[in-house]
Amino acid sequence: MNNIDVRVSRICTETDDVRTLEFEAVRGERLPLYAPGSHIDVYLPSGLVRQYSLCDRNGDGTRYTIAVKLEPESRGGSAYLHEQVHEGDVLRLGTPRNNFRLHQSADHHVLMAAGIGITPILSMAYQLAAEGLSFEIHYFTRSHSQTPFRTALSEPDFHGKVDFYHGLAPDAVQLKLRGILQKRQKGAHLYLCGPRPFMVAIQTIAHGDWPAETVHLENFSAPKRPSEMPGESFRVRLARSGGEYIVPARESIAATLVRNGVNVSLSCELGICGSCLTRVLEGQPEHHDSYLSDAEKQAGDKMMICVSRASTEALVLDL
Repeated sequence: MNNIDVRVSRICTETDDVRTLEFEAVRGERLPLYAPGSHIDVYLPSGLVRQYSLCDRNGDGTRYTIAVKLEPESRGGSAYLHEQVHEGDVLRLGTPRNNFRLHQSADHHVLMAAGIGITPILSMAYQLAAEGLSFEIHYFTRSHSQTPFRTALSEPDFHGKVDFYHGLAPDAVQLKLRGILQKRQKGAHLYLCGPRPFMVAIQTIAHGDWPAETVHLENFSAPKRPSEMPGESFRVRLARSGGEYIVPARESIAATLVRNGVNVSLSCELGICGSCLTRVLEGQPEHHDSYLSDAEKQAGDKMMICVSRASTEALVLDL
């Protein structure tokens, strides 16, 4: 995967804890094109790598724009991008990746977001509006002033297509979600992004009425890390290199392999981005990622080694 050096060309404040950063190529060349729903890796000087959805009006290669929420318990990524990065600074990005695509065969698109989860949804909405396709947006936030991109979503292209919901109690959110999802329009697809409880609530309500292949989601928060999970040690054998290692309790497979000098592909280390996707040749993985579909997890022939572990005594991996 090639990396790109970019200059921060513009920084704007969306809310008191969300800022947008606009990037242009350092040497003025076109940036790689991308489709709505894509995200990029942002490489920070500290060595941290963080993923952010691209939220431009189009992916024509002139610029990339991300929105960053300052997290109260930031592990260094959002705090750095809020406090240390300024216009004119140079950063390194990964090329766009997309696990959250619009399905062009859909007759109608229902886009649902909460908080900063609006970022991939916004790029989808821009394309759907530009192509004159049928869609609706349901956007949940804490308040009017804590609604990133409210101005953009109030433009004429989105007139009559966006519903904002501010400051609802959990029971009221559930009631709204049921009202939105209880009757699925023929040929409709559902797209959702937001905090984990919001995503789980939508998936639970949609279950049964919305076929699994019509529900698409983008995670920006991760499940528990291996260090936070109970568990026992297990063995991992690498089929191609021949190495065999003990993965201790509360450590990821990837961490064990790296500690033993094995070169593995890593990026988010949260089970979100897909960089460490690895084929499983023998044994049963214990999935803790947010990348694989339920069907892929049930098949058990691939896993995300940065967070997932083993439910059998040993795994044989295609490494």
